[in-house]
Amino acid sequence: MSERTLRRGWTTGACATAAAAAAYQALLTGAFPDPVPVELAAGRRVEFALAVKRFDGEQATAGVVKDAGDDPDVTHGALVLATVKEGAEGSGVLFRAGAGVGTITLPGLPLPVGEPAINPAPRRMIRSALARVATEHGGAGEAIVEIGVADGEAVARRTWNPRLGIRGGLSILGTTGIVVPYSCSAWIASIRQGIDVAHATGHEHVIAATGDTSERAAQARYGLAESALLDMGDFAGAVLKHLGRRPIARLTLAGGFAKLSKLAGGHLDLHSGRSQVDLERLAGASRDLGGDESLARAIRGANTGLEALELCQAADVPLAERVAADARGVALGVLDGAPVQAEVLVFDRTGRLVGAADHRRDRVGE
Repeated sequence: MSERTLRRGWTTGACATAAAAAAYQALLTGAFPDPVPVELAAGRRVEFALAVKRFDGEQATAGVVKDAGDDPDVTHGALVLATVKEGAEGSGVLFRAGAGVGTITLPGLPLPVGEPAINPAPRRMIRSALARVATEHGGAGEAIVEIGVADGEAVARRTWNPRLGIRGGLSILGTTGIVVPYSCSAWIASIRQGIDVAHATGHEHVIAATGDTSERAAQARYGLAESALLDMGDFAGAVLKHLGRRPIARLTLAGGFAKLSKLAGGHLDLHSGRSQVDLERLAGASRDLGGDESLARAIRGANTGLEALELCQAADVPLAERVAADARGVALGVLDGAPVQAEVLVFDRTGRLVGAADHRRDRVGE
C-alpha cells in the first residue's frame, strides 16, 4: 500500500487573520464574507469558512475553526475568534487578548511584558489583511482587534505557555500561516523561547530533559524554578544549537538510558522514528569497560536499550557512566566552545540516577 501524502493545515495566526478580516469587513459593510480570502505570509491565497458571525452595530465577531491537517496539534479543532471595533484616529491596529489567549508576563519573548501573546508574524498578517479590507470598503484602517480561542486556557496547560510566563491562554502563532505535518516546528520554537526566557530572567542553570521522569528527578536534585526547565523531548540538537547562540552558564541534560545512548552515538534527534539505539556500539563499549564477550553478545541480542543497561548492571559494568560521558562529549561538540558548563545525568525508569558526567567526570553518588 502506498503512503498517503500528509495533509497540511493552518496556523492559529492564519485563522485569526481570516476571522479579523471578516469581522472588520462586517464592521464596515454590515455583511460577513464567507468564505474569507486571506493572503498568507508565504504568498499563498487561501479561503476560510466562518463558524461564527456576530454583529451588533458597534463591533463584529467572526470565528474560524482551526484545521491543522494531519499534524497532531493540540489546537486542531479550536475555535479562533476575532472581535473588531473602530479604533481612534491615528491609532492604527491595536491588539487585545480575548478569552483563551494568553498575556506575556516574563521577558525574553519577541513581545514586551503585558502584551497579548499574538506573535509578530500573525500581527503583520492581520494588519495587512485589515489594510486590504479598508482599501476595498472605504475604511480608515484603524481598529481594535481582540483575538480569543474557545477553551484556550485549558488547552494552554498542555503547551509550554505556563513555563514561558504566558498566562491565561494560548499563543497565536505561525510564520507562514501553514502547518507542515510532523515538522515539530512549534516544539522547537518553544525550546528556543524557553531558553530566551531563561536567559532574560537571569537563570544561570537550566535543565533540559527528555521526559517527565528525568525532569522530575533532575528538578529534585537542583530545585530550579519552573522557568529554568526546558521540555527538550527528542530535540537535543535544538537545545544545544540555541544555547550555542544564547549561552547560559550551566546546562544539565537529563534523560533515560536509551534516549541518551542515541545522543552518545551522535544523534541530535532522539525520536524512535528518526534514530535507533545502537546495540553494537553499546556492546563494544561494554568490552572497553571490562565486560566479557558473553556480555557483549547478550547486549547485541537485547530487545531494548533498557535490557542492555540491566545486563551491564548485573555484570557490574558501568555502561550508563560511559553513555553519560559520550553524550556530554557530543553536546560539547555542538556547543562548539560556547561558555556553557554541561553535565549529563542518566536515569532509569524509576528516576534513579545510574550515570553522570560533568567537567570533572563525576561518578554517581559523589
